[in-house]
Amino acid sequence: MTRIAIDAATALRIVADGVVVAEGHALVAPKVLQSHALSALYREVRRGERTAQEAKDLLEGLAALKVRLLGDRVSRAVAWQVAESLGWEDTSAAEYVAVARLQADVLVTVDEALARAVEGVVPTAAFTTLTTPA
Repeated sequence: MTRIAIDAATALRIVADGVVVAEGHALVAPKVLQSHALSALYREVRRGERTAQEAKDLLEGLAALKVRLLGDRVSRAVAWQVAESLGWEDTSAAEYVAVARLQADVLVTVDEALARAVEGVVPTAAFTTLTTPA
């Protein structure tokens, strides 16, 4: 089984595109995934990029997504270390990297800047990995 860490943007794309994660993959993410997704959708509605109903539908889909949410002391400590070592202003993205480092084989993110920033820190994989059988 391949454990794949995902971030909020990736989780929302999975739901929005109706992606079926291939058998043999298990998704993991930090507990903040749901809050980050909520905030991202709220911002999109405020900017007029999607309707409130579309956002609510995506949140419902996200609630049904099979993903193990983690948030223990060790992952928070690793998130702190990652943010510090990369010189980041906060730990938001570092929480995904910490979960990837501790609990996953790879990090899948649709955020190209994040993928570039973590090169050499954690293994990353393309979005299409989600639909490729393990």
